[in-house]
Amino acid sequence: MVKEDYTTAHPWQKTPSDERKLGLIMVNTGPGKGKTTAALGLALRAIGHNQKVKIIQFMKGDRNFGELLLAQRFPELDITQYGLDRFVDPKNPEPAQIEKAAEGFAAARRAVLGGEYAVVILDEANVAMAFGLISTGEVVELLRSKPKHVEVILTGRDAPAEIIALADYVNEIRDVKHPYQAKIPARVGIEF
Repeated sequence: MVKEDYTTAHPWQKTPSDERKLGLIMVNTGPGKGKTTAALGLALRAIGHNQKVKIIQFMKGDRNFGELLLAQRFPELDITQYGLDRFVDPKNPEPAQIEKAAEGFAAARRAVLGGEYAVVILDEANVAMAFGLISTGEVVELLRSKPKHVEVILTGRDAPAEIIALADYVNEIRDVKHPYQAKIPARVGIEF
């Protein structure tokens, strides 16, 4: 067995003195559970490398999510919710829900274009687009104009084809087996 030499960086790794040079676009979509969780794992990795992370949550308006508690411990992590504390009727969203989503998109634009954050996560943006709360065309325009060093992750089922075409990576999450199927409810610290 060959012992890995961790004292020298692999070609794909940056040394601590390197500046972040290339930010890509990632989409976590599909019918399965874990799209936001995967994005949060990436956020933790970035924070571990002293990079600032902004998370815009389009569909969540409940302060009971573990990631919000985590943000209190890490000054590099900034999370803002732009959903209300109730579900959106995709055929008839409330005016207040449309207004909150517009505020969220304005915040997303500032976060992506401002250059302060190395990683910007647009949580449930795919759902917000599918429900007509935010414009797919405007999201595409934002992604095309992002600074080179900013990594953008969009989560949520039903990612639009235009977003998938623009992305550098697309992860389709599906459930092979999930506790919900066994009627096990969402657990604090695991699912939220």
